[in-house]
Amino acid sequence: MVSADMIRTVLGVIGNVTSMALVLSPVPTFYGIWKNKTVEQYSSLPYLAALLNYMMWLLYGLPAVQPHNMLIITMSVIGIAIELHYIALFLAYSVGAARRRVIFILLAEVAFVATVTALVLNLAHTHTLRSMVIGILCVFIETGMYAAPLSIMVIHTMVHWIQLWRFLLPEDQRECMVSGCNRLQMVAQDIFYQATWRPIKRLEDA
Repeated sequence: MVSADMIRTVLGVIGNVTSMALVLSPVPTFYGIWKNKTVEQYSSLPYLAALLNYMMWLLYGLPAVQPHNMLIITMSVIGIAIELHYIALFLAYSVGAARRRVIFILLAEVAFVATVTALVLNLAHTHTLRSMVIGILCVFIETGMYAAPLSIMVIHTMVHWIQLWRFLLPEDQRECMVSGCNRLQMVAQDIFYQATWRPIKRLEDA
């Protein structure tokens, strides 16, 4: 008869395999960065978010937090190692403010994980409470990890929209559009002022 532990182990192995495929999916991108010696317009945010996610899951899998979670520890360690390689390439081929931003976020993540570790291990005295607190944080951080690439999509869409806008509209029409938007904003502000100032004035006069 198949035991619950066996099912759990099989599902964990399958989860690790699919996670490994996800972690290795950016390899072609970083090969291009290494080959061209520049990060171009690539963003480091998804990989920094993934690194924070794996560090938190490693914390979750520690025996002091959630015993008997070797599969989580294994995948987290592998994920951290791979993400650090990605970030190292970003640091090697980025310059100026972009490099400083990566370093700052990396140090902030390490400080955050260290702070969470110290607080949870010292203030939460049972495995149940520790795993619950860190598990909730892991869920939120992992959601942020998957949402991080959306920032790239937004920037990419905005850049192409601006380029298309500049291409389709002559300069005088663009100026008219901007002027029209400013006028609409002024009208909206005036409506808001009239709607809020007059009732207040009546109350003061009364």
